[in-house]
Amino acid sequence: MTSLRTTRITRTPRARIRGLGVATAAVGLLVSLLAAGPAAATPDPGDAPASQGVVSSEQAAEARSAIQSGEIPGVDEIVHSDNIQHLVNIPKDALAGTNSDLAFQGKYAFAGNYDGFRIFDISNPRAPKTVAQVLCPGSQNDISVSGNLVFLSTDSSRSDNSCASVSQPATEKSSWEGMKIFDISDIRNPKYVAAVETACGSHTHTLVPEKRDVYVYVSSYSPNAAFPDCQPPHDGISVIKVPRKAPEKSAIVSFPVLFPGEGPDGGGNPGGPTNPGVSKTTGCHDITVLPGKDLAAGACMGDGILFDIEDPERPKVIDRVQDNVNFAFWHSATFNQKANKVVFTDELGGGGAATCNEAVGPNRGADGIYDIVGKGKNRKLVFRSYFKIPRHQADTENCVAHNGSLIPVKGKDLMVQAWYQGGVSVWDFTDSRKPKEIAYFERGPLSATTISTGGSWSAYYYNGYIYSNDIAKGFDVLKLDDRRTDPAKRVRMDALNVQTQPDYFDDFDDDWGDWDDD
Repeated sequence: MTSLRTTRITRTPRARIRGLGVATAAVGLLVSLLAAGPAAATPDPGDAPASQGVVSSEQAAEARSAIQSGEIPGVDEIVHSDNIQHLVNIPKDALAGTNSDLAFQGKYAFAGNYDGFRIFDISNPRAPKTVAQVLCPGSQNDISVSGNLVFLSTDSSRSDNSCASVSQPATEKSSWEGMKIFDISDIRNPKYVAAVETACGSHTHTLVPEKRDVYVYVSSYSPNAAFPDCQPPHDGISVIKVPRKAPEKSAIVSFPVLFPGEGPDGGGNPGGPTNPGVSKTTGCHDITVLPGKDLAAGACMGDGILFDIEDPERPKVIDRVQDNVNFAFWHSATFNQKANKVVFTDELGGGGAATCNEAVGPNRGADGIYDIVGKGKNRKLVFRSYFKIPRHQADTENCVAHNGSLIPVKGKDLMVQAWYQGGVSVWDFTDSRKPKEIAYFERGPLSATTISTGGSWSAYYYNGYIYSNDIAKGFDVLKLDDRRTDPAKRVRMDALNVQTQPDYFDDFDDDWGDWDDD
């Protein structure tokens, strides 16, 4: 059996599964962070550098004591299970902002950053090389790629749609937020070719690729009557149609309402005070599509949804679920390969709080595993269990469930996932009721005295390696060697946008690789 013994670089291995003290202080910190506003991917808005939060003297002392005793790694110290190797870290370069999401095509990795995006040549995963860095500020710069087009989300109010724009209040009608599109025919010299303004901006986006066109599902939320371009109710998603040969003609073709209801707030989860501690649903945070099954799963603040995308311009909701006990903010979704399960994540505290500790417990800020039961229009999402990393983190470490992907092994449901400063976790949910971690990689806290935003934003498996975009530390490449995951090394992809899940075991056609005119 593969060992999960902790491997440290600088000290004798110790157990990491533990209970840190100061539970009361930790709860106080979490409450203050939640009270500051609705959960959002960290930091929000994204034009300023990640902020530092104050922790109590007791919390700081506890963190220092835990480091000294070996209960948690030292500041920036790397630890990992025996079945993971850390191959390389590429620090930030020209783009100094917050690192965000990742996408892949061929031998290239595309790394989002609040200041723009960076392209790596990963033909040698042990020595990635920077191919291009594009300065184009606008949080989160959520990124995806299809053929010769790169898509970038802007969810901070800007003076215009150019890459030279500056921050501008959303109360001004001239402000701009939405989707930007780049042509990468010359991979070393991406060209900005199109922009589409969308209501409430574009926090994240999801591609539904067709032969001649790409549909883009734009997720955004938090309308305000004072924002001319983001008026309530905002209970749906923007659908953009992008002609591959003429991206400058990209335009919104529909705004499907996913949460119909009367009144100014639509029909989503009302949040507090009806459901204390739960985000009010005013749009979606993230959507994952499974084109091969004409399915999509939406993580929509206070709701999780399953919907049919057979007609990509007119998605239809099949089922909707809430968890008003343990889920604060439905953040993202992942199907298993058979499309009979969905993993939803809860981004408790918006990604800026220390929620991987004893005070918060194992069921909040976690993954929720749902089975899909029934057929066709009668399919239902049925809750089975929660999964959370079993290693408590210091009260100075922002940590919560975040972005991950499947590890393609037939007959198994395996996933790699980012947990901010909780690091990277590999886990098995083949048994929906008994998920378990099988590997991990993490760094010690950025600070033993303040809560500083950092850690892995996205961790994805692509062609035999795990790639992680660390908010503060840069681009990491990991190698996973384990009999349970080794079969995945034989699965080769032409491209991977994680929110557009492929069928890993079908023969790939042009829907996932280069495009032609046929």
